[in-house]
Amino acid sequence: MNLGMPNSISNEGGYDSLEIENIWQQAVKPDPYLLVSEWADKYRLLSPKSAAEPGRWRTARTPYLRDIMDHLAPSSPVQRIVFMKGSQVGGTECGNNWIGYVIHAAPGPMMAVAPTVELAKRHSKQRIDPLLNDVPELREKVRPARERDSGNTILSKDFLGGLLIMTGANSAVGLRSMPARYLFMDEIDAYPGDVDGEGDPILLAERRSATFKRRRKIFMVSTPTVKGLSRVQREFEKSDQRFFHVPCPECNHFQPLRFTQLRWPENEPQKAEYVCESCGCLIAEHHKTAMLARGEWRATAETTDGTIGYHLSSLYSPIGWFSWGDAAAMFEDAKRNPDLMKGFVNTVLGEPYEESSDAPEWQRLYERRQTYVQGVVPMGGLFLTAGVDVQKDRLECEIVAWGRNKENWSVDYVILDGDTARPEIWKRLDEEVLQRDWPHATGHTMPVRVMAVDSGYATQDVYGFVRNHPQAVWGGNGARASQPRTVVAVKGQDRETALILSVSKADTGGKRRGLRVWNVSGPVAKMELYRWLKLEWPTDREIAEGAVFPPGSCHFPQYGEEYFKQLTAERRVIRVVKGFPHATWEKDPSRNNEALDCRVYARAAATIYGIDRMSEFKWRSLEQTLGVEAEIPTRGVEIPVTEEAKAEPPKPQTKKRVTFPQRKAVRANDPYL
Repeated sequence: MNLGMPNSISNEGGYDSLEIENIWQQAVKPDPYLLVSEWADKYRLLSPKSAAEPGRWRTARTPYLRDIMDHLAPSSPVQRIVFMKGSQVGGTECGNNWIGYVIHAAPGPMMAVAPTVELAKRHSKQRIDPLLNDVPELREKVRPARERDSGNTILSKDFLGGLLIMTGANSAVGLRSMPARYLFMDEIDAYPGDVDGEGDPILLAERRSATFKRRRKIFMVSTPTVKGLSRVQREFEKSDQRFFHVPCPECNHFQPLRFTQLRWPENEPQKAEYVCESCGCLIAEHHKTAMLARGEWRATAETTDGTIGYHLSSLYSPIGWFSWGDAAAMFEDAKRNPDLMKGFVNTVLGEPYEESSDAPEWQRLYERRQTYVQGVVPMGGLFLTAGVDVQKDRLECEIVAWGRNKENWSVDYVILDGDTARPEIWKRLDEEVLQRDWPHATGHTMPVRVMAVDSGYATQDVYGFVRNHPQAVWGGNGARASQPRTVVAVKGQDRETALILSVSKADTGGKRRGLRVWNVSGPVAKMELYRWLKLEWPTDREIAEGAVFPPGSCHFPQYGEEYFKQLTAERRVIRVVKGFPHATWEKDPSRNNEALDCRVYARAAATIYGIDRMSEFKWRSLEQTLGVEAEIPTRGVEIPVTEEAKAEPPKPQTKKRVTFPQRKAVRANDPYL
């Protein structure tokens, strides 16, 4: 075939005319009519490194993904697709199939955006590299990374006719790195609110596809988070809002699966069955496979900009992945522990969680004060933390006792008046609070294990105080307070990703002594506290009959009204910032909020001590030290020998490895040391 190509082109780069002709033919070949689901069924192989069911991809296993994937093909006129989902339904793999399809069948510039650059690197190594290596057709398109000038790096995959760039939503440079015809944005609710002062990351990413106009494809996937702040909820509500309807095996009525239709015997969630909303029959889960195969997506709204949206809960998860019984069991756990309810709503129902933004009524908290002695640790308290708020003319400090299930008691609230720029007041904090042994209801005494001091004001004075005491460390498993009477400097942040956001080096004016500042999420701690303060308690009669307080219950002695007004002085409001909703905490101008800040810092100190990951052995050790529970058998305890054991021949003695907490308990009979 004579294509009329200049001879000068045929001699460049060492290619002959036939090779250039083949490359040219592939480059001008029109987009195929092969659909993404068809491509996945024909070519996709799931790697055992990243899949619970390795082997050939089968769309029939997750038939609800077929329509979503097929709208990602160039033959569909749809440009924007939104997928709001629960966990265990295959949403990310749907996007990975699209990536493979683009590289093999519809090449063009593509960008895949993860919440952070680190997550993008992890996804590249764990998902994309196995995808490229396990599918021969893709292996031919992307040259191996070990080859020189291959264009194959962790965050960049160069292939014939296109380029795949992977980046994080926290990198403004990455988001504006290149134009992209295809844009895959995964877990968009975990994206930061503002990227380097340049605005919303979704808006920045979508600008990359503007030049492709009607040929672009944008795919947004995420598990939702908080109602009113959820990005995927916002995008879904602008779409045609499609739900997957499945038929009842008895009456053939099509309906979306709703958690409210699940039924199970009391305390037997694994026996959960589904009640048809039409005929009322009980549907066993083994019918789910046939129901999914016949299911269909149905739109429930009109879209204004052509966006199509899909919602799918984990109730649709294929048999063997996540069952109705698993969903019922998670709901039962969430009822007993309200801290788990948000995760249930987000990850199982695939819906945004509606948080109460109103502060608890201070009068209600004041009325349910208890009669335990202020300054004495009640029976349930197993370790102490302290939170210190620094003002110009005083230090305010709350000492909090923590027990199982994060139940907590305010032991004392101390105000030390004096100029915080002078050393005398810091000496008083040390002597009157930190070095004090606090009496326990058992007759024992106990120290403050971790004291968290706010470093937002009088920063260098705080650093000077902290430097003179043992400090907590930050390892691969999180925080750890290695010694009693540990002191840490903390600083409040507005981000909501975790209670302890990070640990940074302190600026101590050139003095390097390993001082660290713990960045604490005020919003996370305050939402948790307000949720705890609103818990319904059992009545006195129920307690007498053996009822227990719910996890996170907050107990207070006979404090005055001012304390409770300060504890509830802030509320969470949604403001529009740069065109997008943003949650912020605002203080009642008529109240102070020092008590709230002290409680936040005391809660952060409890996390540093390890309350969120404390083992049963540690809890029992704490109880043993106070003598409130039977002792844990350790070395040196004589164990009775049964007659059967006496009759057996003695076995050779082998040296057993003793775990670190056991060695500590044996050595000092104190789990703190």
